[in-house]
Amino acid sequence: MAVLGISLDSVAENRAFAEKYSYPFPLLSDEDGQVALAYGAIGSSSDQFAARYTFVIGPNGRIEQSIDTQNPGGQAEELLASL
Repeated sequence: MAVLGISLDSVAENRAFAEKYSYPFPLLSDEDGQVALAYGAIGSSSDQFAARYTFVIGPNGRIEQSIDTQNPGGQAEELLASL
């Protein structure tokens, strides 16, 4: 199992953010918004902000679960229970 984060911010901004909060997983940069657009987290590649989602991707590469994480409280427990 792998955990990855992704953001529209630059590589440098993501590195600083991940270090500040001691993220134990990689935080990737999607500056052009193509990944966020493909996953439906933004309406167009010119959007400045993406909606927060957690996607569980199965071994076949398909999305098994999508969780809206606008309010992340309790999300870890919900995610662990579903796995």
